[in-house]
Parts: sequence; C-alpha cells; structure tokens
Amino acid sequence: MKKPRALVLCGDGINCDGETAWALEAAGFEPARLHTTSFLDNPETLSQIQLLVIPGGFSFGDEIASGKILALKIKRKMRDALTAFIGKGGLVIGICNGFQVLVQMGLLPFSEPGAPRVVSLTRNAEGRFVNRWVELDVKPSNRSPFFASLSRIHLPIRHGEGRLAVGNAQDTNAAAEVSRHAALHYVEDVNGSHEKIAALTNTKGNVLGLMPHPEAFVRWSQHPAWASWSRQSAAHGSGLSRHPQFPDGPPDGLVILKNARKAVD
Repeated sequence: MKKPRALVLCGDGINCDGETAWALEAAGFEPARLHTTSFLDNPETLSQIQLLVIPGGFSFGDEIASGKILALKIKRKMRDALTAFIGKGGLVIGICNGFQVLVQMGLLPFSEPGAPRVVSLTRNAEGRFVNRWVELDVKPSNRSPFFASLSRIHLPIRHGEGRLAVGNAQDTNAAAEVSRHAALHYVEDVNGSHEKIAALTNTKGNVLGLMPHPEAFVRWSQHPAWASWSRQSAAHGSGLSRHPQFPDGPPDGLVILKNARKAVD
C-alpha cells in the first residue's frame, strides 16, 4: 500500500524537523523535509502531499514575534495555495513554533479566507521558558481526527511564548468561538493560557495547532519515568518488559500522528 506523503518544513531556525520526520515515518507516512525557501518558491508542492507540518523551533530567530516572519512569508507567497489545500481537506499541523506561525497567519481558530484573527500566542504568564511534561485533557466535543480515541494524554512542552490569549477579552462572542475550537486543555495551569487551552483546530478539524510536542513521545522510552524504571528493572534482572505506569499500545504522540495517517486513507 502506498504511504501518504507528509511535508516537514526545515531551515531558518526550525530545529525539530528531524525528529518530526522520524515520528511521521513511525506513524505510517512517507515524510520529506523541505527547506522553507524551496517550499515558498514551489506552491505546487502542496498538491503532492496529504499532510503539511510546521515543526517547533525558532523560525527566523523569533524576530519581531514568535513565528511572525515565517507567517508573513507564507502569507505572501503561499496563502492561496495553502487555502486551497486546506479547503480540499488537506491536513496541517503546527507544533509549538508552528502553532505560532498558524496563529500569526490567522489560520486558527478560523481558516476560511477573510476570517478575523481573534487569538495570539504570547509570553508565558510567569515570563519564563517552560520545559516540562504535562497532562492534557482532550476536549470531548472537538471532532478533529487527530484526537480520536484519546481523552487524557501526556506530552512534553518547551516554550517561552505559549500563552494563548483572546484578542479582545471583553468580546464574549470571540471568546466563545475560541472555546469551541479548543482541542486540548492543560490539566494544570502551566502558562496562563485562556481556559488553559493548549491546542486549537479549525472548524473542519483538519488544521491543528498545539504547543505540546507529539513527535517527542512516539516511543515509551522517551518518557522521563522510563529511565528510572529501566535502571530498576536491570538491577533486579527482570529486563525491560512493561513499565507499570504505561498502558499497552502506542504512546500518546504516536497515536495523534497515527490518527492523522488514518484520516488521509
């Protein structure tokens, strides 16, 4: 069976492209990494793929604002092609800095042409970079294919500007729309985000932006609790069977990417 193709942007400060491509391959995609310059010069590339991924990192050094410059470049050269890709049901995932890019482009929570931009991703409430593993609740009413079968998940975050804010906090309609498009909520308040929102999808559910890194949890051994279990298991000569904290089946990040794979079948 031919594998669906996924395009992972790289270069210009993006630094999670390698592990993202590896994770997508593990999920059943045929991933290809493409430098942002080549991507911007070839809009027809979108007609050859089923999934576009904007990975984490610091695109263009986060000059002006996180994700701003890459967003401006994509809007100038690729907006029509990207709008058509999304309109035809193509999947888009923006992870961490990629989420910031999608928000700067005005593609979340609405991806329709001319839709208002109602959210921003700004500095964490405590003004510090956060690097930790977090628990997240999948919003039951969100019908995005990315989170099928999931309820509470565990993923790492690493960001300094991940606090989701509604553009006009007094605009109850805008706040309600943002809430309606929420896909993930932090169980604990880790950065001051509006309603502890960690991810948004568009109305169709085929565009996803999230601050947690699913590509960083596609093997159980990536979880911080695994190392201590491995040492204890080896010391007692019991081998590395099943960590008692982890259920059977794939880790949460891999489930998300496998769900994307199923969505394009």
